[in-house]
Amino acid sequence: MKKFLILVIILISANSFANDNDWGKTGHRATAEIAEEYLTEKAKKAIDRILNGQGLAFVANYADDIKSDPDFREYGPWHYVNLAEGETEYDKATANPKGDLYQAILKCIEVLKNEDAPADKKEFYLKMLVHFVGDLHQPFHVGRAADKGGNDIQVRWYNQGSNLHRVWDSQMIDSYQMSYTELAENTRELTRAQIKAIEEGAVIDWVYESGEMADELYDSVEIGEKLGYEYMYHHLPTVLKQLQKGGIRLAKILNEIYG
Repeated sequence: MKKFLILVIILISANSFANDNDWGKTGHRATAEIAEEYLTEKAKKAIDRILNGQGLAFVANYADDIKSDPDFREYGPWHYVNLAEGETEYDKATANPKGDLYQAILKCIEVLKNEDAPADKKEFYLKMLVHFVGDLHQPFHVGRAADKGGNDIQVRWYNQGSNLHRVWDSQMIDSYQMSYTELAENTRELTRAQIKAIEEGAVIDWVYESGEMADELYDSVEIGEKLGYEYMYHHLPTVLKQLQKGGIRLAKILNEIYG
């Protein structure tokens, strides 16, 4: 019985850790599904070959799924990049030597552009890229190191203990109760000019954009505050907008790689 209880505690802890460190499975799949809509035919064919027919949404959570495997522990820091409050430039000299979200995306792009990279390596880095571009558009993945991107800011989600990072990762999306396909199908109608505006800039510009958003969102709560319907009303539109942005920008990257 004692061993059983220890196992349950470990499983619960592992699940809590997972929830605190990703967009949430639904959010990542929605971003990937949105990206599919903006891919060129050439890119779709190349991706289909690399993933052996699996769609982007199917592999969108791969980078989180491998976290529990010690062989992939080195990729843990790749899910986030921390900017100090008010910091406006990414400093390579002080960047995490183990890598971060910005470095991870660039590494994925580098491998996928390399025609000599083996097929299994391309498959791995494509799966990772799909996830990391999603992470980049969850503002608290570009949050402050001091509070672990909002993980240490304790709040209540309705009557459940939570933290600011988790609320943005998954709890608002889960409370909305839409599947990833429903979220993807109900994105805002955008003009060509609006799409082009979203696509503008490089990855580092999107890092700064998310960092600025995180800075503003830190002021959206007080420690211990009970969040719920009102918070959803004010901030869910931003979540949905970020999912759409992430999908459009992921497609942009893939189209540039595969033509």
